[in-house]
Amino acid sequence: QVQLVESGGGLVQAGGSLRLSCSASGSIFRLNAMAWYRQPAGNARELVATITSGGSTNYADSVKGRFTISRDIAKNTLYLDMNGLKAEDTAVYYCNCNAKIRSDLVFRDYWGQGTQVTVSS
Repeated sequence: QVQLVESGGGLVQAGGSLRLSCSASGSIFRLNAMAWYRQPAGNARELVATITSGGSTNYADSVKGRFTISRDIAKNTLYLDMNGLKAEDTAVYYCNCNAKIRSDLVFRDYWGQGTQVTVSS
């Protein structure tokens, strides 16, 4: 199994910044793409940003220019730098990865437990 542990969430005023981190551990053979999703209360989970193993990134239109996704491959850690936060960014943020563990034959998706981000207006 792959364990994903997010950190860095909290309460911030509109216009402020936060950095989320996600540490991956376990019997990881290879990590492919990693991503951040978020789920506002009462709404569906939505994709925020993705990053491939080669470093290519993609963002939801709602966060382009404000959020930056990055990863430290050596540390198996994913980051999300969030600037210019808005009230509508309030959500539980989830880390996701596509990975293969040593005892498995296929790549699977794994999820973290989520971290709450609350932006006060």
